Amino acid sequence: MNLIDAFNWRYATKQFDPSKKVSAEDLETILVAGNLAATSYGLQPFKFVVVSDQQTQDELVPFSYNQPQVSQASHVIVLAARTDVDEAFIRTMARLTEKVRDLPQGELDGYAKQMIGAVMSMSDEQRIHWAQKQIYIALANMMAACATVGVDSCPMEGFVPAQYDRLLNLGEHNLTATVVLPVGYRSDDDEQQNFAKVRNPIDQMVIHHGV
Repeated sequence: MNLIDAFNWRYATKQFDPSKKVSAEDLETILVAGNLAATSYGLQPFKFVVVSDQQTQDELVPFSYNQPQVSQASHVIVLAARTDVDEAFIRTMARLTEKVRDLPQGELDGYAKQMIGAVMSMSDEQRIHWAQKQIYIALANMMAACATVGVDSCPMEGFVPAQYDRLLNLGEHNLTATVVLPVGYRSDDDEQQNFAKVRNPIDQMVIHHGV
């Protein structure tokens, strides 16, 4: 499918076929797409937690307002914000950039200082919010990747983050759950796959300035 056909094909899947599993290759494509998302300063202040054991998926259902997708999906990807973004984290990312781009060590010290000044001027709460906003860019990448490889998905904010954090031990990894993306394959019983996609006409959604 081309990109627009893929977007027309996708929908927020409400019932997955639990007998169908996403291949390791397609899962890797989805995760790499998320990893390639644009982020502020390129700092990637988040991680992806992939849940694929049935017991844990079942245990997450009550903390997902009993939405069955979490149990039925092939995999549940939890996009989690980092809570440990600090000066050391930023300097480590600067060193990684120097290594990848074959720059002399210390070449980016000035830029690192600039990043530290901007990011560390935020409160702890503001930094988490800053990280969470960027997660949605990664989420969009992952949903697009799902659609282009023919994998269904259902982005979910309807869950209890504190309970996800507890059950998945995210605090031990300095993470907090932000949004959940069950992935898999739609069930034949999911009537919503037959519903027409409702969107405003594009000419009502775009304002052009200039020629």
